[in-house]
Amino acid sequence: MLKKEFNKVPGDVKTIHLIAVCGTGMGALACMLKDLGYEITGSDHAVYPPMSDFLRNKGVIINEGFNEENLNYKPDLVIVGNAISSDNSEVAAILKKSLYYCSMPQALNFLASKNKKQLLITGTHGKTTTSSLLSYILFKAGLEPSFMIGGILKNFDSNYRIGSGDYIVIEGDEYDTAFFDKGAKFFHYNPSIAVLGNIEFDHADIFTDLNHVKNTFKRFADGMDVNSSLYTFDTDQNIKDVTVDTNCKIVNYGKRTESDWSLGKFYPNPPYNNFEVYKKGELFSNFETRLTGEHNLLNALSVIAIADSLNIQKDIIKSALKSFESVKRRQEIRGVKKGITVMDDFAHHPTAVRETVKALKPFYSGKIIAVFEPRTNSSMRDIFQNIYPSSFDDADLIFIREPSMIKKVSESERFSSKKLVSDLNSKGKEAYYYNETESIMEHIAKIAEKNDLVLIMSNGGFDNIHERLLDIL
Repeated sequence: MLKKEFNKVPGDVKTIHLIAVCGTGMGALACMLKDLGYEITGSDHAVYPPMSDFLRNKGVIINEGFNEENLNYKPDLVIVGNAISSDNSEVAAILKKSLYYCSMPQALNFLASKNKKQLLITGTHGKTTTSSLLSYILFKAGLEPSFMIGGILKNFDSNYRIGSGDYIVIEGDEYDTAFFDKGAKFFHYNPSIAVLGNIEFDHADIFTDLNHVKNTFKRFADGMDVNSSLYTFDTDQNIKDVTVDTNCKIVNYGKRTESDWSLGKFYPNPPYNNFEVYKKGELFSNFETRLTGEHNLLNALSVIAIADSLNIQKDIIKSALKSFESVKRRQEIRGVKKGITVMDDFAHHPTAVRETVKALKPFYSGKIIAVFEPRTNSSMRDIFQNIYPSSFDDADLIFIREPSMIKKVSESERFSSKKLVSDLNSKGKEAYYYNETESIMEHIAKIAEKNDLVLIMSNGGFDNIHERLLDIL
């Protein structure tokens, strides 16, 4: 067991080692710290491109595999990734050599966020898109923000940035921090402004039920400073429950005309969505964005409200929204062949699947062909078994893959892709079950036509189905 008194960032840090450095978040943190002038080493059990090349090009020394000897040089600080367990050999070396250690959010808070005002985006869905848009608007306004986000921003081709300005934008995750800290990652931050966009049950490997999730968000909201501001979506009862006694300033945004900020009329005008924004009941302005769906317009609304509070001019907000290119793996078009569009999206929670399919429907005149791989710890469990069928109402054809890692879940708790397809068929939907990827591609190649959209939803690589399908087409 690691000694608690060594779980801190010491005052004079020069050398840092990251265990599990090749993860998306840890890799970004390693590069941020390198840019800030620290000497960085790292280790991982799976060292391969593109992350390995990216880190080495930054001057980060990477060790293949976990080994006690990787810490022989006694770095001033060791950052332990969330994927690392207590029996890791380098964790044993931390104890043996009496080294200071911390988690990724601790390091981000104490080292990368030093002397900056934190703008934190939280909620079950939409964190990556919302934090990316906020970062981009701040950048276009000349405020030189820093950011660390769980996706690659197309406008920057990066998921992190070290800026010279006063603000840092952080994606606030409710997932647990490390094996030695089972609390949410966002507990480690002290934001001056935060967004709470939605609360639903997710992360079934961490949370027991919705009340467990709500209690976590309530602890976060109650812990915000009295001088800070929390922007909350106005029609989410779970949010109302957790913010009822908060001491910070609450700013409401959403669908209610009486809210501080509200979404007015909106309509698709391909390739844009046009929408109205009201501030305290009066028209603030009209905007256009490539983001699709009401859910993304509400995400944009929260960002517009924050930008206005930071005195960013309306014209700059409008220009940034129009030129924002979103995030890789969020409704990302991977290619178009014979008029057939192949799109990659991260959606996995039933709400995210439903809203994504619904959002894209007005933009494509052909069929919406939805391809879904249940892969997360929640989607591979049967907790959403009876909810998923309604998530595909706006799809014309549906392909459901057998979860590739289903054996990680006990048989009594497993989600059934076959049952989902059966339920969809019972609803009159044309749906198909496959236990491997090749047959899905072959089937789609036979039936896809010009103007169709093939929407592939998974939080994993899905056997590189996107590029392989484009090759077949």
